[in-house]
Amino acid sequence: MISEVTINKIKEISLCDDKGNELLVFFKKQGKKLYNLCTLEKKLNDEYFKSTSFEELLKENHEIYEDLIGDNYKTCYGNPDYAVAKLGKELGQIVTYLYGRLNQVINLVFAHKTEYIELLLKLFIQSYNYVVEYGNNADVLLNLISEFETEAMEFECEERVKNLAVYTDGGYKTIVQEVDTEDLRYLFKYGKYITENEIKTAKFLSTYEGVEKIAYTMVKGYMDSFERENKDYKIKDRVKVVYFVGQEAIVKEVIKEFAKFGLTAMMTNVMTTDVNKQYDYDHRFDFALCYDEAMGKLKEEKLMKAFEKYKAELKGYSGIAVFEAFGEIPFAPESKGSSLKLSEKQSKVFQEVSLSIRIAQDKFIPSTETTFTIIAFPTPEIGEKFEEIFADTMRINTLDSDKWERIQNSIIGALDKGEFIHVKGCNGNRTDIKVKMHTLENPEKETNFENCIATVNIPVGEVFTSPTLEGTNGILHVEEVFLDGLKYVDLELLFKDGYVAEYSCKNFDEEEKNKKFIEENLLFPHKTLPLGEFAIGTNTLAYVIAQKHDIVSILPVLIVEKMGPHFAVGDTCYSYSEDNRVYNQFDGKEIVAKDNEKSILRKTDKNNAYTQCHTDITIPYDSIGSINAITKNGEVIEVIKSGRFVLDGTEELNEPFTQEV
Repeated sequence: MISEVTINKIKEISLCDDKGNELLVFFKKQGKKLYNLCTLEKKLNDEYFKSTSFEELLKENHEIYEDLIGDNYKTCYGNPDYAVAKLGKELGQIVTYLYGRLNQVINLVFAHKTEYIELLLKLFIQSYNYVVEYGNNADVLLNLISEFETEAMEFECEERVKNLAVYTDGGYKTIVQEVDTEDLRYLFKYGKYITENEIKTAKFLSTYEGVEKIAYTMVKGYMDSFERENKDYKIKDRVKVVYFVGQEAIVKEVIKEFAKFGLTAMMTNVMTTDVNKQYDYDHRFDFALCYDEAMGKLKEEKLMKAFEKYKAELKGYSGIAVFEAFGEIPFAPESKGSSLKLSEKQSKVFQEVSLSIRIAQDKFIPSTETTFTIIAFPTPEIGEKFEEIFADTMRINTLDSDKWERIQNSIIGALDKGEFIHVKGCNGNRTDIKVKMHTLENPEKETNFENCIATVNIPVGEVFTSPTLEGTNGILHVEEVFLDGLKYVDLELLFKDGYVAEYSCKNFDEEEKNKKFIEENLLFPHKTLPLGEFAIGTNTLAYVIAQKHDIVSILPVLIVEKMGPHFAVGDTCYSYSEDNRVYNQFDGKEIVAKDNEKSILRKTDKNNAYTQCHTDITIPYDSIGSINAITKNGEVIEVIKSGRFVLDGTEELNEPFTQEV
């Protein structure tokens, strides 16, 4: 429990005389919120959720998050525009940072992580005391915050590693295992924001007859990926499962399915409907407030210590299985000059430290021994046709992999003859790019493309490769695309020898804002990115169903990438496991195009080999004029023409375009 001394001090702050000082107004208001959370923490137990009605719990849940909901955010200290307007840029950004940090207390209260709660409350109390003693002094507060970040680093790094591979029992897993589908009060045990999305999803899945089939499909895809990638799952004993609140009925079955393979499911991450996506966007660089090389190196040091401490548990980690949800209203963020952002120097440090941590992590959790899988389903927010869309998504996610593997083998056979793959847009799409292929030394036994079925990325339907950078030139254009939840309008990337050389979009009226948007979200923390992957999606059924329901803009990338050719900027699909030999099972050919000129630096300069990014950008079929393989002697092999497959052996892929779906 949180100490009475701490709670009493928080209460005292919540009742303080703010004396018209806007900074003290913030502390007073935040103190009230924190005091209510501390009081709630004492009451939270099984009996509390049994004795409190669903309606009362829902009301309480929304009151906890009320300052972030809707128009309330306009006058919330978590909104940098509001905080800076009230306190000026320096103090306003400090207050915004404090708000974001202290908001972490909500989830910690429901998890009863009192040690960390005390640490955060100590920051709040000390900050208040400093303002009372020194006045509105930004430098004094910055020093205090820097000391806090240093103190919190070890705890947070250890928690990060424990959440990755240590916590096999308790927490969210207990909620799932003890779920009573007739009593939805369990939804509030997470401490997450609960909406009609979560409530309706839980109700729907509690009686849905396909729950076991979904669980089986996911776990089969996960386990099949070990076989296809020549990895041994038997040396592993745990798997991390990530899901959305409301999907517990499926997850319960997933636990059972993984157990059949000797894998214990861990559940330390659960997602829910965003309270406020603009808030998340505004706070993505909060750590910039006091980030420098020393802070970055300290994080690296503390994570290494945690990796070493839990190396036995990390050795048993097999990978991650993720349930995604889609249906939320698309989000176009507002770019605010008041938000904290990394300077160029900070970005460089962040990039270097992130890479060092990733390389270190690979020593304890080798990519050559782990895998992943992702599957997605709609949420009720998608609209009145939710159940029909869910059923159609089920069709997409359970398509016949054997059929697709056979058809895709024909596509690969044609593409492997090409020196370049030439992609041209139509109907207003300005794409015109030639993607350079690796030279096959032994075409009878080697291939550039992986024949991807429903394993790591469900549903079935793509062939992909790691292109050669030198010689890859041209324009990639998409009229509208959503990347990592952010909308891009008329995104255009110019590639020169495989790297993004120029870029633009039309999200904002000012060209400078558009470039900044791309830099901060698509390229960050880099100035440019290489083309790490080229693929052709073959799941025409998914495309037709998406058009039928008009849901293309809200589908997750793992479905969208199967609905046309896609280009990934960043690392290849084989990063950190390039030396693991992989074969297409259908014809036994070895996939040799796993490196490019960037990733091959791992042999001589590992710190510059990886970008830690991989963002897929898909062009829909109806925007494709042609995809052709161009051989060394200039022969043109047509694969797609006017948005339809024209290569011999691919005729079946066009059936959804002409049939009633």
